Parts: sequence; C-alpha cells; structure tokens
Amino acid sequence: MDLLMNDLERDIIREILNIGLARAADSFAAIAQERVLLEVPSLELVRAGDILKLISSYQSSHVAIQSDIKGDFNGTTLMFFSGQHVQRLSKVCLRMDVSEDLQINEMQESLLLEISNIITGALVTQLANILKAKIYGAPPRTAHGSLAHSLDSLLETHPKMQPLIFSVITQFSDQNSNVELPLMLFFDRETFDKILTIIRTYDLPGNGLPA
Repeated sequence: MDLLMNDLERDIIREILNIGLARAADSFAAIAQERVLLEVPSLELVRAGDILKLISSYQSSHVAIQSDIKGDFNGTTLMFFSGQHVQRLSKVCLRMDVSEDLQINEMQESLLLEISNIITGALVTQLANILKAKIYGAPPRTAHGSLAHSLDSLLETHPKMQPLIFSVITQFSDQNSNVELPLMLFFDRETFDKILTIIRTYDLPGNGLPA
C-alpha cells in the first residue's frame, strides 16, 4: 500500500527539518569558518530501486558518510562529500593544501565524520524533541563498498513498501564559492507511519481530522 500525506503534513515535516538544519548550520559554520546557507529541504517518497540508483550515482563521485538512527524510529542518514568538499574543508579546517581527491587520509576522514556527526546529530535531536520520541544517532562511519547492504533493514525487509526519503541540500559558502553538500535522511515504512500518527494528533486547521 502506498504512503499518503497531505500538504499540511508535508509542510510540518519540512519545518521540523528546517529547525534542525538551522541549528546544525550554526555548529557547522564554526568548524568551516564561513557562512553556511541551507536550502529548504525537499521531501520525496521513492521506491527502493530508485533509491539505490540515486545513491549509486552519488557514491561514484563522493565520499559517503553514514549514520544510523536507532530507538523508536528506524532510519539512516547519508552525507556525500565531493572532491571539492574534501579540498575546501581540508584547507579551512586542517590547514592542508590538497587536490580534489576522494582518496582521503585519516585526518580528513575524522573531519568528515565529525561534520556528519554534528549535522545529523542536530537533526535527530530536533526530531526527538518535537516528536517526543526516544531516538539517537549511532556514531557515523565511512561507507565503503556498496551501500545497498547497509540499507537492508530499510529496503530489503519490506521491499514492496516505500521508505521515506528526505533529500536535503546544504551549502557552505564564502565570498568566492558555493558548494552543495547532499544529505539524505531515510526512514522505513513503520517509522513514517509513526511520524504521521504523531503529526495527526496536532490540533491544526486543515489536518483532515474531525474537530
């Protein structure tokens, strides 16, 4: 069965993400030593096969950092750092002049893990506070090899179901450049049902519930 949500429910979820991302941006700005601009997140329902194609296209040209969400919700975040990200962050944060190379050393890997931890941690904390859920983010890790296996719990357990993808694009920028930093937030069918159930208890006009 397909998942359905109305425009108000979609807007509420987007706003929850916006609040979490705004807090993440402040922390990230302190590390990157520059302004951080965040685009309004898009929210899509995508079937498993399309998800894997999208992930593969990013993974071929980015370093992928993964962090699982545990507790009341079951999900995963993926952040994708391009060679340009690695070069820029290495220069600003590590004082290293490197090429746009996806072959990273231990210090660079630690930096990307810390950035992912800050951004995804802020999102998880915000979701926990607003939705009154007991959730936490597992320590991030560099995703080596195919990501399909690491997403089995979301995609393979119920392959006919639609997991929820929040596709979020963040930007960190200075006066000379803008660099997009893709972040994906995945939830399985059961978790999405829980989120919608919570949102539908809100006493808001237009939520489709009887007064």
